[in-house]
Amino acid sequence: MGVTMVSALLTKFKESLISILPITLIVVILGLTLTPLSADSLLQFLIACVLLVFGMSLFTLGADNAMFPIGQHMGSFLSKKSKPWLMIFCCFILGVIITIAEPDLTVLANQVSAVNTWVFIITVAVGVGLFLVLGLLRVLFKWNFNILITISYALIFLMVIFINQGIIPISFDAGSVTTGPISVPLLMAFGVGLAAVRGNRAKEDSFGMIGFASAGPILVVMILMWALGVTDANSSTFESLTFLEAVPLYAKNVAIIILPIAVFFIIFQIFALKLPKHQIIKIIMGLIYTYLGIVIFLVGVNVGFLPVGREIGISLASNAPEWLIPVCCLIGFSMAMVEPAVQVLSKQIGQITDGLVNRKTMLLCIAVGVALAMTLCAVRILTHISILWILVPAYALALIMSFIAPRLFVAIAFDSGGVATGAMATSFALPLIIGATTELGGNIMLDAFGTLAFCAIATILVVLVFGIIYKIGSKRAKVKDENLEGIKRVDIIEYD
Repeated sequence: MGVTMVSALLTKFKESLISILPITLIVVILGLTLTPLSADSLLQFLIACVLLVFGMSLFTLGADNAMFPIGQHMGSFLSKKSKPWLMIFCCFILGVIITIAEPDLTVLANQVSAVNTWVFIITVAVGVGLFLVLGLLRVLFKWNFNILITISYALIFLMVIFINQGIIPISFDAGSVTTGPISVPLLMAFGVGLAAVRGNRAKEDSFGMIGFASAGPILVVMILMWALGVTDANSSTFESLTFLEAVPLYAKNVAIIILPIAVFFIIFQIFALKLPKHQIIKIIMGLIYTYLGIVIFLVGVNVGFLPVGREIGISLASNAPEWLIPVCCLIGFSMAMVEPAVQVLSKQIGQITDGLVNRKTMLLCIAVGVALAMTLCAVRILTHISILWILVPAYALALIMSFIAPRLFVAIAFDSGGVATGAMATSFALPLIIGATTELGGNIMLDAFGTLAFCAIATILVVLVFGIIYKIGSKRAKVKDENLEGIKRVDIIEYD
């Protein structure tokens, strides 16, 4: 490993350590006060925190050196070819490949006992592939993102009329788990590569792929459930693993994700890209860092965070239900800061927009969105309010705001909603909400699932609000500058 790479890794380590500290302190304090945890659980959690720091460091370094370059080279190459069928085919296959082996999707699919696990996974993957093609066509034909995303969610809520309420939460969650730590940098870079030839609209068209990838599975899963006549998705409990059990499991699962992407890239390299040797070596090393980082991260979060999340949820609901709302809000905020996909997206947004949207500002917006979402989840547990009473007005508001906010922020907002629901949300937030729901005698499918959907829509709303505020501030600054220019142009008459 070169000096530059070591320096970059140390920087990533420092960033990861700062990100993980808040949620570590919160859980330790809760474990010693409101929600007493056993010494074994606390020790397991602290070991997991150490793994998360190392995992995030390696992953973010790998994403910079492999996942983003791979996606950008592929998108750029395809955008220069005049064969739409090839672009559509590659885009669809890429969407299916990166979705089928998504660890979070497998976790969710195992909860849907009414549908075969592989049928569910393949359905979701096809939904991602189809809507990525829609995102591709939008770039090619200069279609308006706002209109396309509005039509997509209009179709989704039209399907709500025909399906049973019991499968609505799991359908929305299916759209949230498709954008994990590997797919996010790849899809973002793919969009950047496609938009690179668009000139002035390149920044605007660089975003939106993740937003489409999140919407597609919701609609396709609803259609599947409706076609099969499913009225209740049912649920099973999460299985706890030891560190020794988790390492080979996630080493295998992540290899299944990485290998098809690597093969896909190698085919492109041989027949089309023909990148120089030093770039290939850098990408290969990046893939290794990505692989190791994701394995370490997933082992930590699934072994150390999943059972602790469930314990905290049960303990809060039984011992201090009045603290459920503030604790969920605080955990949601700190949890978002640890999500690898959030780290990647916020950094890439800052780079692609040339600092127009600051990385720290994006992190804050997403964290506030997830905090709001977890607050709504706690309210739903306590009141048993239907998910539709929250999702329908929230998405209606988001779609209305999408025609007010700057176009760049609209695509960024829907992408942000997709990344807010990664491994931390699936393996920590969802078990926490399920634990609290079970303890309070609620219905897991109606009162707990939908947590990921809340994280997505709340984040979308917060980023859209930020975009509108930015738009207003920019107009005021422009008027002020114009007034100053007017003052400068006033003729000054001098008298002897």
